[in-house]
Amino acid sequence: MIRYFRVFILLSYASFQTFLASRIGAVLFLAGKILRFIFFLTFLVVLVAKTQVLAGYNLWQVLLFYLTFNFIDAATQMLFREVYRFRQQIITGNFDLVLVKPVNSLFRALFGGTDLLDLVTLFPFIIFIGIAVSRVADITFIGILLYCLLVLNSLFIAASFHIMVLALAILTTEIDHAVMIYRDLSTMGRLPVDIYSEPLRSFITFVIPIGIMMAFPAKALMGVLSLTGIFTAFGIGITVFSLSLFLWRYALRYYTSASS
Repeated sequence: MIRYFRVFILLSYASFQTFLASRIGAVLFLAGKILRFIFFLTFLVVLVAKTQVLAGYNLWQVLLFYLTFNFIDAATQMLFREVYRFRQQIITGNFDLVLVKPVNSLFRALFGGTDLLDLVTLFPFIIFIGIAVSRVADITFIGILLYCLLVLNSLFIAASFHIMVLALAILTTEIDHAVMIYRDLSTMGRLPVDIYSEPLRSFITFVIPIGIMMAFPAKALMGVLSLTGIFTAFGIGITVFSLSLFLWRYALRYYTSASS
């Protein structure tokens, strides 16, 4: 673990150096993220201020869902940004060099290009989540603990999706559309999944577990998630992660070098 942590730090440092090569682009990219967050936050405040509740949740509860989504989304993009560049390694044959190095190829493909610009946004999200939690009634220590564990579970599910995309890239050399489909689906978790009618609600909760990723942590914190829902969330997290590792190993067996 210590060895791989050191490798992660070195890869992150190298990635940060590439961002410094284009400071203006990095600043504009970060400014765009901040403006998008502010615009949708303003929309939510205006919407819930007019209706008083949204799917049974008050303003601070709705903001907690939105802030949780942004934290998970930012952490995912920060950690797994290299996935967006993986196709280029496949079609150029550079993935051959990854396979012969004494570092796990999946680790290199996932964490090879950490986006430290998203790290900048994580700390404000943590502060905003703390403010929202302080305004939500009946928060318990158990609820906070479950919230943290379910957020960690969400990151494992997000990692699973990205591993599946990597496997798809090896098998088909296609990756861009798969990543965009994941990102489009994940945006459905910006709001409580209760706003969606059946069967769409169950589909995005259990089949494509966006609801488990984005909504279940906030529900557990507010004490409205059942014990069955908690066990289901962890069960699906373990299942999806195991399936993604199986698909990765399967894809590696059928990997054909670009030089072959």
